[in-house]
Amino acid sequence: MKHLGKALAIGMFVMAANAHADIRFGIVNEAYPPYTTKDASGKAIGWEIDLMDAVCEELKEKCTIVDVAWDGLIPALESKKIDVIWSSMSITDERKKRIDFTEKYYSALAGMIGPKDGAMGVTAKELKDKTVGIAVSTTQSAYFKKHFADVASEKSYATVDESFQDLASGRIDYVFADTGPLKEFLKTDLGEECCEYKGNVEPDDAILGAGVGGGVRKGDDALREKLNAAIKAVRASGKYAEFSKKYFDYDPY
Repeated sequence: MKHLGKALAIGMFVMAANAHADIRFGIVNEAYPPYTTKDASGKAIGWEIDLMDAVCEELKEKCTIVDVAWDGLIPALESKKIDVIWSSMSITDERKKRIDFTEKYYSALAGMIGPKDGAMGVTAKELKDKTVGIAVSTTQSAYFKKHFADVASEKSYATVDESFQDLASGRIDYVFADTGPLKEFLKTDLGEECCEYKGNVEPDDAILGAGVGGGVRKGDDALREKLNAAIKAVRASGKYAEFSKKYFDYDPY
């Protein structure tokens, strides 16, 4: 009986510790403004960080950030190194084969930028015989392969930032990505000098997804529903609209 009492006490301690464990948010370890980047001290900042802070405040939970390479986010989630992917990951049928998602927390549009002296538009006609820079393992890469691979060439990059440098120097003709980071680049001195927004691509929800959400492990319904409730509460309270005004001139939802 003495041993049983000790075992029960240990079990209760472990349960209590687990109940108050941090929620580990996996954030991509590259600058992806305005959603995530780092300040001079190395602290993560950006729209998605503000949303994470508001969600965790709503949950009354302690949250920690784990830096992960983009193509390592899903493996990190599956191996339990993180609890949720919180890094502009579009909700697609292909990804839902491996992980579950919260409801969307913003809508991502995809488009292209190119040199100011180039043609406007992003149809197959404008892209014919052009080279398009795209970050690896993204929905844009899958979209390109389906819609443009027969008329244009794809050049892969580890990060979107690397493609911007090649675009500005004339080594590629377009960069294809989410509109958020594209428009942030166009605000920089380099982007303003060299390039312009060419337009959004035609929708394809099967590839580009139905918005961006938090990724959780298959079957982790408890965390998914907690996050859904918190996201809904943050939007209803007005906090979502309040911090979004710092980054966008439109409603990202």
